[in-house]
Amino acid sequence: MNLKIVVLLLAVAGLLGIAIGYFLRYLVSLGQKGSVELEIKRKLLEAQEEANRIIENAEKKAEERILEARAEADELDGKLKKTEDRLIKKEELLDKRQQDLDHTSDELKVKTKEVDELHSEAEQLREKREKKLQEISHLSEEEAKDLFIKEVKEKYETDLIARMHKLEIAGKEQLEKKAQDILVTSIHRLGNNVTSDIMSSSIDLPSEDVKGKIIGKEGRNIKTFERASGVEVVVDDTPGLIILSSFDPVRRAVAKLALERLIKDGRIQPARIEEEVEKARQEINNIIKEKGEQAAYDTGVFNLDPRIISILGRLHFRTSYGQNVLQHSVEMAHLAGMLAEELKADVAVAKAGALVHDIGKAVDHEIQGTHVEIGRRILQKFGADEAIIKAMQAHHEEYPFETLESIIVQVADAVSGSRPGARRDTVENYLKRLNDLENIAMSFSGVEKAYAIQAGREIRIFINPEQISDIEAKTMAREIANKIEAELKYPGEIKVNVIRENRVIEYAR
Repeated sequence: MNLKIVVLLLAVAGLLGIAIGYFLRYLVSLGQKGSVELEIKRKLLEAQEEANRIIENAEKKAEERILEARAEADELDGKLKKTEDRLIKKEELLDKRQQDLDHTSDELKVKTKEVDELHSEAEQLREKREKKLQEISHLSEEEAKDLFIKEVKEKYETDLIARMHKLEIAGKEQLEKKAQDILVTSIHRLGNNVTSDIMSSSIDLPSEDVKGKIIGKEGRNIKTFERASGVEVVVDDTPGLIILSSFDPVRRAVAKLALERLIKDGRIQPARIEEEVEKARQEINNIIKEKGEQAAYDTGVFNLDPRIISILGRLHFRTSYGQNVLQHSVEMAHLAGMLAEELKADVAVAKAGALVHDIGKAVDHEIQGTHVEIGRRILQKFGADEAIIKAMQAHHEEYPFETLESIIVQVADAVSGSRPGARRDTVENYLKRLNDLENIAMSFSGVEKAYAIQAGREIRIFINPEQISDIEAKTMAREIANKIEAELKYPGEIKVNVIRENRVIEYAR
């Protein structure tokens, strides 16, 4: 019984505890609900305050923007107002100018009308005067004019003839001065360096032993070299020097280049010689082509066949009176172009004709004929323009001057060749005179050596004392002097110095 009561009390107590727990939980939940609502309200208040603040800032900025826009609008209105005022003033000024122009035009019309009336009156007066003169003189206008001219001619005929003669002389002088001015202007515009250029045919040797290598055993090397290069190699007693001799300047250039390479390499033998000569020939051919193309480019001549250009490049190795022929041709082309420009001629034809005027000299030692005729055949063979051929063929007056350009080429040739320092004609004549002087002396029997010295004013002649006596030496000196006087032209006098001496040499041992 007690146990049941205890269980019952425990059950009642459990139920009561559960009820109290739920009640307490309810109270706690009510407290939490109240605090969340308060927090929500607080945040709503803060958000509303922030929104109000943002709205106030936006309203302030909007007011500032409105004020700025109004200020800009006022400023723009002011500028537009000023522009409008300016346009109004300009319009008023234009209206005023138009009125002035209209007024001036009206005045000009009135004055033009007055001038026409005066001109008409003057014409009527002139006609009346002529009629009156004809009535008085009983002559028509043409008859009066003829009579007047006849009287003036008779009266002033001598003066007119003298005046016409003076005008003719003055015209010639002006034409000559104009021609001189054109030539001088062209020369000054060119202003080339005209130093002489002579191709050397001698080669310096590093030592005398090299001569033996060049000659080779039983002359094999030198014979192979001469056969391969086509030049003659002169090896004499001159120390450190050998000479290459050939009429062909291109062959001489090939031989010089090949021999210099052989000397530098040191291996001089027949197979090596032929190989180096062939290499040198190819290199010289390339140089010839480059020189021809460069000359055509420098002068602005671009219408020539490449084969003509190659032949033109050979002139780089050719000299005339000490002047390099290719350089002379390039200089002539520039001069001809300037002259043609001044004279309103064909500049391209004048330049091309001047550039190829001496092209025949590149092969004149291989082909019979003058260099002009050879050059004509070359240009015709390779299809050069007929105008260019006519321009170049008359520069030595072998053909007539058919065009203005042909005269220009001839003048350019004369100018280029006669410029100071361009050619060594005087020097070559001088050297020839010295050579002729020595040859005259050497032509006498018994002369061992002859040397022209003192710039050709003295010649020293060494004779063989066993063949010529002292008396014969005096006679020989007179005969040599007489022959020099008869065969040579020279300024001043030449001293003939004949030397005869005996030298006896013995050795004391």
